[in-house]
Parts: sequence; C-alpha cells; structure tokens
Amino acid sequence: MRFLKGTRDEFAKLKEDTTWEDKAEIIQRQMAEVFGSKNLSFLMGSGCSSLRIGGAELGIPTMRFLADEFQASLTPDAKAEHVFVTAAQKTELHDKLGIDLSADEISGNLERMLGVLINAHQFCTSSDKDKLSSVASLVADIIVGIKKFVLYKCTTGPFACGDESVLTLYRRLYQSLSTRARGLAPPWVFSTNYDLFNERAMDRSGIPYSNGFSGTVERRFNPATYRLALAEQLDITSRRWAVVDGFVHFCKLHGSVNWVEEDKGLYPIRESHPPLDPSEHRIMIYPTLSKQTSSLGSPYSDMFREFQRQVVQDQSVLVILGFSFGDEHVNNIIFQGLALPGFRVIAFMDPETNDITRELAALGDPRIWFIWGDGKEAGTKAHYFDGVVNHLMPSGADQKIEQTIEKALQTLLAKQQENEDGEG
Repeated sequence: MRFLKGTRDEFAKLKEDTTWEDKAEIIQRQMAEVFGSKNLSFLMGSGCSSLRIGGAELGIPTMRFLADEFQASLTPDAKAEHVFVTAAQKTELHDKLGIDLSADEISGNLERMLGVLINAHQFCTSSDKDKLSSVASLVADIIVGIKKFVLYKCTTGPFACGDESVLTLYRRLYQSLSTRARGLAPPWVFSTNYDLFNERAMDRSGIPYSNGFSGTVERRFNPATYRLALAEQLDITSRRWAVVDGFVHFCKLHGSVNWVEEDKGLYPIRESHPPLDPSEHRIMIYPTLSKQTSSLGSPYSDMFREFQRQVVQDQSVLVILGFSFGDEHVNNIIFQGLALPGFRVIAFMDPETNDITRELAALGDPRIWFIWGDGKEAGTKAHYFDGVVNHLMPSGADQKIEQTIEKALQTLLAKQQENEDGEG
C-alpha cells in the first residue's frame, strides 16, 4: 500500500515488518481527521458501482467496460436480447453521415458518442436538404438505443435480483460519515453515476438527505432545496432548534436513470419510479460530452454550481473515489479549487492511472494526497471502493462491532467448510 502527500511518502519511515493492517490503521486515523474538516465533499465515479468477484460483475461495469460491451453488441452475431443498436444501423449511419461508432475517439466513451450523435441530429433536423433531414430519424433511433443500453445496464444485474454486495459498500460509506462530529456543516456527495445505489443506501440506513428535488407525489428538481436544512426542535418553550445529525447533500452531476424531462411547469425535471422507456420519455441520464454547453442548462448547471461553490469554501476537502479524471468539466472545477490555498484533494487511486493524475502527482503539492496499493492482504486493491470502505474509512463503535461480527461469522463458515471438505 502507498500513501503520498505531494512528494512525501507517509510510509517511508515505517519498519520493514509493518503489516498491511498497520498501514490501513494509519490511513484510518488520518481520514478521521479529514472527516473533521469544516467543509467535506466526496466525488464518486463509476468505479464505486462496479464490483467484480471471481470474474463476475455484481454491480455496474465502469464506463470503459460499459463502452466495450456496447461495441460488442454492434457486431452482426451479437445476441438479440442485448442489441439496442444494430450492426445495420451502424453501417447505415457511416454510409450516410460518415460517423463511425467504432472510431477510436468515441468508441471508448458512451457520453462522447451521445454528444456526437446529438450534434448530428440537430444538424440534420436543421438542414433543408432532403438527404440530411431524412437521416434524422436514424440518428434519433440510435440515440434512443444507446439510452436503452445504459438504462438496461444500470437497472439489470445481480444487484437488481437480490444481491446486496454493492449496496452494502455504499451503506458502509455513509455509516462512516456518521462518525463526523456534530456541529459541522453537512457533507456533500457528488456522483457522476446514473444508478440509484447512493439513494437506496441512504434510504435503507435512514439517513436524511437532500438531492435537489422537492414534493411528495410529484418530486421535481428545485435547486432552492439545497439551501435548506433539516432541523429538530430541542425545547418547545424556548423554540430551540438544532440541525439533524447525519444530514447529507447529494448531487448527481450527470443525471439519473429515474429523471424525466417534461415540457411543462416551472420545474420540468421530475423523479419517476415506474420503469421508463427512452423512446417514450425524455430520460435525463446524461449531460452529453459537449458538456461545456450541455451542463449550462438546468438541472446540470445548478448542480455544477453547487460543486464549484463547495470546492471554493474555506477549509474544503474533496475525497475522490472511483473517479479517474475522465471528465474535463469536472476536472476544471477541481483545478480551480487547487488555486486556493485552503483546498485539499484526497484521491484513492494510482497516480500512474493517466496523464492527468501523473501531472497532479508531479506538482509535488502536499495538499494532493494519493492512496493506492494492490491490497492482496485485503483481497482487493486498496484504492478500489470495497477496499476503501472496508479498511480505510474511519469506523464508529457500532460499525466496528458489526464488522467484527461479520468477520467472525466468515471465519466460522470457512472452518465449517474445511471440516466438511476434510470429512468428504
């Protein structure tokens, strides 16, 4: 396991026989101090919702794997039940508009692909040439197909059939947040994921949160709700109030599989719980990667404003989980924050992940922390979401008891299995 603060290796002076568990405890103590920061935020990417065990995906593939799977579905021999855009549509699009869905610049990122297609659709519908205007329906069908694919992958899998492995990890993260001292400002959680793991984890754990939506029967996006707080009355006679502990502000920067846009009312973005169909509803599952323009419109502009506002707060700390700096519009806000002396970034990732992380590490800035490692002792990489929440986040007393009981049960089950194998 490695732990860098700028150029300083926090484990450099440890004895050679220092165990992985001892290093994890050092990180836990430092993260407990981080949790005491005046303004604490989390940025969660697709790596948080992916959990591979024994080669099987129990959650949702990361954006790279998601794009690879979509490319595989474009082949002529792909299974019909998983085809949302056909090989014939792909060929026709290339023949008529010269857009290749397997081109290197878009094949590895579905959001970038959607951005290209939406721009193409706008161009075709605006053209007075019959050849172009007739292609608009083809482009629209492909856009709907990609949305259906994303919706399918974010709502179908072991996690939708009773497996709670990924949900349990999210719940443990929010249980760790409960160790935060009273009186501090509520933490903010920003996610680039479309799925509903965060919401379900907080609902299941009874954690009060604001996600920018208000209402009961019809919940609609209203950014004013982010300015509100949940309070409890301490003394009826003197009207004393206190903010409820454990409250969380939650922002989905790239939209959600349960958001639908309607052409009516002051607040056109609505949360929907019945299953949605992209061919019938305007599902808000992305801001396209023409993000510098797309993210200017509501609700994205409102949420990015909150992200930027939180980053520039005094004594602000941003903890990055499962996000590999692949979104330029998000990166720009983080870079702006680093121009302020009181801002810190704690990234659970290998600094050799890509060019941006290498450049950040090369700055040698002690406000930029990198924590990573192969984590063989933990059964997972230290910077993977399951490794972080199970071993590196601060734990409250209740959570420690729960983890101790779980570990003891796993040991007993393992011994029982060994005995049964021995008898066999």
